[in-house]
Amino acid sequence: MTAHKLKVLPGNPYPLGATWDEGGVNFALFSAHAERVDLCLFDTSGQREIERITLPEYTDEIWHGYLPDASPGTLYGYRVFGPYEPHLGHRFNHHKLLLDPYARQLKGQLHLKDVHCGYRVNDADKDLSFDNRDSAPFMPKCVVVDPTFIWSDVRARIPWSETIIYEAHVRGFTILQEGIPEDQRGTFAGLSHHNSVAYLKALGITSVELMPVHAFVDEGFLLEKGLRNYWGYNTFAFFALEPRYLSGDGLAEFKTMIRRLHDAGIEVLLDVVYNHTAEGSEAGPTLSFRGIDNASYYRLRADDPRYYVNDTGCGNTVNLSHPRVLQMVMDSLRYWVTEMHVDGFRFDLASTLGREAHGYDPGSGFFDAIRQDPVLCRVKHIAEPWDIGPGGYQLGSFPAGTVEWNDRFRDTVRRVWRGDEGMLPNLATNLLGSSDFFEHHGRRPWSSVNYVASHDGFTLADLVSYRDRHNRANGENNNDGHPINYSDNYGVEGPTDDPHILNIRLRQRRNMLASVLLAQGTPMLLAGDEFGRSQGGNNNAYCQDNFTSWINWPGIKAEDRAFLDFARRLIRLRRDYAVLRRPRFLHGRTTSPSTGFKDIEWINPSGGIMLQEHWLERDARCLGVLLAGDAGGCAVTDDQAEIEDTLLLIFNAHMTPISFTMPDTGGAVQWICLLDTARPEQPVGHMIIPANGHFTLEPRSVIVFSLVHRG
Repeated sequence: MTAHKLKVLPGNPYPLGATWDEGGVNFALFSAHAERVDLCLFDTSGQREIERITLPEYTDEIWHGYLPDASPGTLYGYRVFGPYEPHLGHRFNHHKLLLDPYARQLKGQLHLKDVHCGYRVNDADKDLSFDNRDSAPFMPKCVVVDPTFIWSDVRARIPWSETIIYEAHVRGFTILQEGIPEDQRGTFAGLSHHNSVAYLKALGITSVELMPVHAFVDEGFLLEKGLRNYWGYNTFAFFALEPRYLSGDGLAEFKTMIRRLHDAGIEVLLDVVYNHTAEGSEAGPTLSFRGIDNASYYRLRADDPRYYVNDTGCGNTVNLSHPRVLQMVMDSLRYWVTEMHVDGFRFDLASTLGREAHGYDPGSGFFDAIRQDPVLCRVKHIAEPWDIGPGGYQLGSFPAGTVEWNDRFRDTVRRVWRGDEGMLPNLATNLLGSSDFFEHHGRRPWSSVNYVASHDGFTLADLVSYRDRHNRANGENNNDGHPINYSDNYGVEGPTDDPHILNIRLRQRRNMLASVLLAQGTPMLLAGDEFGRSQGGNNNAYCQDNFTSWINWPGIKAEDRAFLDFARRLIRLRRDYAVLRRPRFLHGRTTSPSTGFKDIEWINPSGGIMLQEHWLERDARCLGVLLAGDAGGCAVTDDQAEIEDTLLLIFNAHMTPISFTMPDTGGAVQWICLLDTARPEQPVGHMIIPANGHFTLEPRSVIVFSLVHRG
């Protein structure tokens, strides 16, 4: 490489990354242990290196320089010089082109090869050896960006009490949508298309939670089997969008998607993976962090820094205890909020983010930084409250201001409708927001994200069609994925033409969906569950970028559309009745002045209050939940409590009909049916029962009544 021709000035150590200011570009890179940093510039194709410039300054562990002749569109990467001493935690190799951790955009797709490794793959010493092959021809290049964009959107700002989350995959949601131009399917442009936005708006959800959109890597072992990383939980650039989700319009395409969803009143939440990176274990590739400053970016074993702490099960753990690494994550989060206008985040393996040297700590530096940040404290934060590290299961232990995926709710609802014994006490607790886990430090019922299906596991349709996982297509001999799913097939494993089995499956799907949307807390739906998407029994479709995972819009049948109508009706019911989304936990401590009912009462099939002996009956599978609308605890508007109807929710998991007696109010009132999973096509009011009257409750059904005064 010849000496550089471009003029280079000292520049500034802040901000980190490549920053264009109309006069040129400032480049700044953190590395505490590097001995030299070279900035490599490439031609417009990204294939030929045209300049190599040693950054001239080193301030506070930041290497920096300013190029007056650089501008948006400049392609670049870094070569970082330093010791290659794996036993001391250092893995510098200047033969490997490295991505800027702050890169806003990438050009080119990464396809892992042996040349990406800092060591000689075939050497007997493996990672202790040193590889001098140049990886630049096989690396994507960082792009200097112009962040200018005209925003016209108004942030959706959906209160937690009104939030209904829809978990979706950018590619899978639109790749088969026939009404979208082919070149936009599977991209952000496809998700922002009128058809997509109109569908989400009509469904009634308030917030789309996108599976990872940060740039990620297809693991080598998947590529060898002809598979790809579909889910995207293998990030290697925390500021850059995944190139395969772009149809060609760069950052503006993502911003346009955000703007159009906001204009429809829909929030956008990002599933983010800050717990590990795609560089994996010591046997993994050198793509960015490992070659920039391995000993700073990763948590290394104290007894042998050659090896990584692996609390994530993915080979490495990001070292959020290091101030510069924590800064990078915080800068990334702020970037997505301030520059890209997203509304919140779902943190993958969030226990890892809160783990300090002494173990998991809800007062960790990461959580403290978010809570005091004037930007981030105002957006939504959702934790996946577990990892595989020591003390990794932390449901209910996250700090105030965080909501959590509630797998206890998921498993309880699945087991109730499967017919397991002794589940009523657990069902009751989960229907009221799981106060046993979340009622502390001023946390509210919405701290529990209630769901029965997510990307990780069976879809709702597969929960009622398969008893066992069917993951052989993943190439792991059906050993991957959760072995315990609390599912049932009701007589036949997989597809069937038996009308009796199909009827049971449909009703059970309605029952589980109703359980999610009628419970106190924050409901979440998996995209496609609203009409019956199946993955053929695959409960770990992370590598299935094909019809297994994609939403098959053309294949939606008449019965699927009927189920979609039911889902929309159920969502409207939740949004219409504030008593279903109380802002405070209910304990039966306040009383309705009109009916004498407490804010929450548990009703047995005889119409009376559930007593201790009722809760202890192992074969009891029917429960009434009475929510008194004027007993306090509802939303407050203009200093006045919102008066809401009193509702009675009845859950019957028995396989046979039972007689149910309505609670007696002692007044001229009657109970009007709003929804019945056994008769989903029936309109509101198809059944009216007087107080203290009784009716036959269909097997395996949920029914919702509203208390009204007779005219």
